[in-house]
Amino acid sequence: MRPTIYPRTETRLQAGAVVIFFRPDREAVARANRLAQILPVVIVDNTPIHAVERSVDVLSDLDTAIVYLDNAANVGIAAAQNRGVDNLLQRGFDCALLFDQDSDASVEIVEGLVGTLQQLRGSQRVAVVGPAYDDPQLGGIASFVKFGPFGIERVPAEGQFPLAVDFLIASGSCIDLSAWRAIGPMEAALFIDFVDVEWCVRAKRAGYGVFGLPWLVMRHRLGDQPAVVLGRRFAMHSAFRHYFLFRNAVALILYNRDMPLGWKLSELRKLPVRLLIYPIASKQPAEQIRMICRGLLDGIRNRLGPLSPSSTGRQER
Repeated sequence: MRPTIYPRTETRLQAGAVVIFFRPDREAVARANRLAQILPVVIVDNTPIHAVERSVDVLSDLDTAIVYLDNAANVGIAAAQNRGVDNLLQRGFDCALLFDQDSDASVEIVEGLVGTLQQLRGSQRVAVVGPAYDDPQLGGIASFVKFGPFGIERVPAEGQFPLAVDFLIASGSCIDLSAWRAIGPMEAALFIDFVDVEWCVRAKRAGYGVFGLPWLVMRHRLGDQPAVVLGRRFAMHSAFRHYFLFRNAVALILYNRDMPLGWKLSELRKLPVRLLIYPIASKQPAEQIRMICRGLLDGIRNRLGPLSPSSTGRQER
């Protein structure tokens, strides 16, 4: 039986949304305004205070009901999510839905996430539920993921029942804030990549469930225009972002004992492929190589936290 999508008139968990901004455009503001018609919204803005994009006052169109928190710097996705969730906790909310600025959630998705979380938590400890996501650039609806003994296992996003999985991407997820208190916040030192993976691993270790809801599908774009090599699509990002991808992968493999062996083996196999593909597919191969190498070195040293803007000239997402 398909879990109930609770009607808005029925008593339910008090849910709020946290949306992370970074150099937002008017479309991002419009999406946040639409979301604010469904549930309370907190925006945490990671746009650096001196960014060129701030000369265009796109924020003037924000719905006045939205709580706007300005970090005035790119402090990373994890720290921004933590600040938004802290705001909801202080205001007594029961659960938090996390969104990137390019994620567009419908009433059905919001109601489905909150209603299913409420139903599941009646019989077990649940950390987070999340929809399947559809990225047309990468070939449509992505599978959910579990960690096997020697790698990751794909779980097709099919059916009408919650699927027990091992991690969910943060955008579109709905977190039980009573579980958040027990598990702890996102790991701010990771800055961006693998933040959601590490948190879900911690949640599972603490005895909380992670569930994918395959009948709910949210459109979400991962990265820039993907590179296609031998018929396979690879999500592409800036050199700045690839620094964190390589750094955090290496640091988690070497120093985090809680990360599952299957995840570590999977990432070890991916690293040399990414090392080859990213510079080849980029318009700035030298910069890609420089930042990837720096990420590998910092990962080996377990040197986490933000990257100095002076090392890249301009921080990118």
